[in-house]
Amino acid sequence: MEYSEHSIIVESLTKKFGSAKAISNLDFSIKHGEIIGFLGPNGAGKSTTLRILSGILPATSGIALINGIPLAKDPKKIKNLISFMPENNPLPDDLRPIEYLRFRAHLKGIPSKEQKKQIDNVLSACNITKTNQKHLIKNLSKGMKQRIGIADCLLGSPSIIIMDEPTIGLDPHQIIAIRELIHSLKGQRTVILSSHILSEIEACCDRVIILNHGHIVAQGNKNSLSHEFFPFNQYRINLNTTKEELESTLAPLIPNLKIQLNTAQPSTFVVQTPQNINLPHLFFTNLLTTHLHWQLQEITLLKPTLEQIFIACTRPAWKSTLPTFTKQKIT
Repeated sequence: MEYSEHSIIVESLTKKFGSAKAISNLDFSIKHGEIIGFLGPNGAGKSTTLRILSGILPATSGIALINGIPLAKDPKKIKNLISFMPENNPLPDDLRPIEYLRFRAHLKGIPSKEQKKQIDNVLSACNITKTNQKHLIKNLSKGMKQRIGIADCLLGSPSIIIMDEPTIGLDPHQIIAIRELIHSLKGQRTVILSSHILSEIEACCDRVIILNHGHIVAQGNKNSLSHEFFPFNQYRINLNTTKEELESTLAPLIPNLKIQLNTAQPSTFVVQTPQNINLPHLFFTNLLTTHLHWQLQEITLLKPTLEQIFIACTRPAWKSTLPTFTKQKIT
């Protein structure tokens, strides 16, 4: 592994609390500038792992390298490389944003002559206007408080930013603004997002790491995880035929075929095939010319959502025979 390419490298990371293992033998790496979603059910070990990476909590065993520096060797230096925004984002109610950021700049050891420039930069990046800067933090909206927390994370130019539930409790407009801000960090800072709002992780992140019961059960981008946990194609078809006729026609051509009739929509079927079968191509080059009475109204490729992937790899028993995926039109 090329250490210079990675912000974080974790090998066999384990944390015990007494005889109980919160995390066990975690192995993963994160490249510079990546935005990573860190996911898992409650109690999966997410917070424990993030606290270890932040230098807040010592590991029981294993290796964690932050920008090539062993975490166990120099945790104080590591803390200067990482900014961590916890879920509850504790901010002092009786300070104004500019006052709070000056206080944080002092704590982070930013030289006095650089503080104003850095504070102005993060205020601008997080769109904290001069009007909002005049109000006490307790009088600001939840979305603005989240922006102040992110501004604090950016202060001091840390190479790694960890945010726990950065969009929780925000309205749709605020969520979009925070999402755009996170996107703007791509390639510049390494960002780890921990969230239960999977649609936000799907929108923001390059890859995800999914934990369950203290173990990594999946990691990769959405496409690779789709292939791993749902190793088939699935299509919705609207066709003027019966399930029996469709099945008898496709079964000799497609191994491991599964067909389900949507009783709520006449002539609509969900057809599951192996990944190497291109069903639209089969219809347009063969079936529609040999079955002239067929009138194909729709053929739509269905894709699993990140939520369905999450459920599949954390609770396999929840998987149904033909889950309903999101649609992607065939053009």
